[in-house]
Amino acid sequence: MSTIRPTLILRLALLGDAVASGATGLLSFAGAGLLAELLGLPTPLLRYAGLLLLPYAAFVAWIGTRDRVAEAFVRIIVAGNALWALASVLLLTSGQIAPTALGVSFVTVQAAAVAAFAVGQAYGLRRQAAVAAHA
Repeated sequence: MSTIRPTLILRLALLGDAVASGATGLLSFAGAGLLAELLGLPTPLLRYAGLLLLPYAAFVAWIGTRDRVAEAFVRIIVAGNALWALASVLLLTSGQIAPTALGVSFVTVQAAAVAAFAVGQAYGLRRQAAVAAHA
């Protein structure tokens, strides 16, 4: 498995993702009951999303703090973020949920943030490849 030395931009994109995912996961898991009322989202959806985000955040934080990481792990994180953002948009347009205006905003903003992390991580990965090629 090919390993890379993350550039600063890649490291920051990974660690930002870890912090945001951890905070959102904790909020969604611990506050699912209150959030469900405010956002018009199903309590189980919020709890399971939060439960999924907590180990994800720990994994991304671990990857973001390593001196060398498997490039495949970073690619998986980028792909996972892109899929999460797409799934969030599809959830809103599916008709399966009836979120409040605040709920639509919450899902839209988190989808945009996740997509931004994916773009930042992909850019950081490309920059890392350029730096390695010139070394």
